[in-house]
Amino acid sequence: MDRAPFHNDIAEGPGDAVAFWALAPDGVRVRVAVWAAARARATVLLFPGRSEYVEKYGRAAGELVARGFATVAVDWRGQGLADRLHDDPVLGHVDRFDTYQRDVAAMLDVAQALDLPRPFHLLAHSMGGCIGLRALHEGLDVASAVFTAPMWGVRFSPLMRRAAWALSAASRPLGLDRRVTPTKGGRTYVLACHFDDNDLTGDPEMFGYMRRQLAARPELAVGGPSLAWLHEALRETRLLTCMPPPSVPTLTYLGSDERIVCPNAIRTLKGAWPAGTLREIEGARHEVMMENAPTRTRVFDEAAAHFTRHAAPRPPLRILDRIGQL
Repeated sequence: MDRAPFHNDIAEGPGDAVAFWALAPDGVRVRVAVWAAARARATVLLFPGRSEYVEKYGRAAGELVARGFATVAVDWRGQGLADRLHDDPVLGHVDRFDTYQRDVAAMLDVAQALDLPRPFHLLAHSMGGCIGLRALHEGLDVASAVFTAPMWGVRFSPLMRRAAWALSAASRPLGLDRRVTPTKGGRTYVLACHFDDNDLTGDPEMFGYMRRQLAARPELAVGGPSLAWLHEALRETRLLTCMPPPSVPTLTYLGSDERIVCPNAIRTLKGAWPAGTLREIEGARHEVMMENAPTRTRVFDEAAAHFTRHAAPRPPLRILDRIGQL
């Protein structure tokens, strides 16, 4: 595996983070970051959301490493430093949602090559929650999962939902599927909006953390999604919510002030999930891992307890030496 750039100066996570290039089965190059706790007792597979990048989870990785978990995160195709899929690098685009599963495979290749400690656990946010749920159905080998504001439905009014389906479905035969979704600009959301108007977090310091990252490294930014992405997201979430939930024990977080994904879709799916627990956090917005300090501490404490509860005890492994060999 070849080393990839990693900007720890903006990630503000553990200083021994490293990143690698990994090839998905179809040849698309993705970037995988690894934070390796010296005596980790398990590994967390962290699935970011749409438009995100691995450095955004530097602080989150620090929380997990402090609790004894190695952490691996991925730049999905089309975002971060992974291969962009359109001539306009800012457009958030994929032709099909199932191609994200190839990025999951590339991420697992890195984790296995490094002999990261098992069991693996899943921590998935927003679009990563959609990808993660599909991966669980496809047999992702994890002992448990935690979802934060998972994209199991996109939030629209009933009228806008019908319009979104109609427009996105028509875009491909009309050759417009690689156009940006109407009302979504080409500029990345975090830099385009003011804190007072943002849908991500109620914590000004964490919002500033996100803005500083993209101001320092604009090459990480992604703007609005393409119409193809929108149609695939609507289609995939509809399919997933019609499937019986997998047997993996899960813990899911939803903020009471959620404005991006569909809260009703989350509540409905979790209500049908025998091994699933839903916890709603009063006052939180979309990014519960990036809310105020008490909320962050609660989420990471409870996630760590969930991971520990659903894993057979195994001896900790030394993995820093293995990374140094690559």
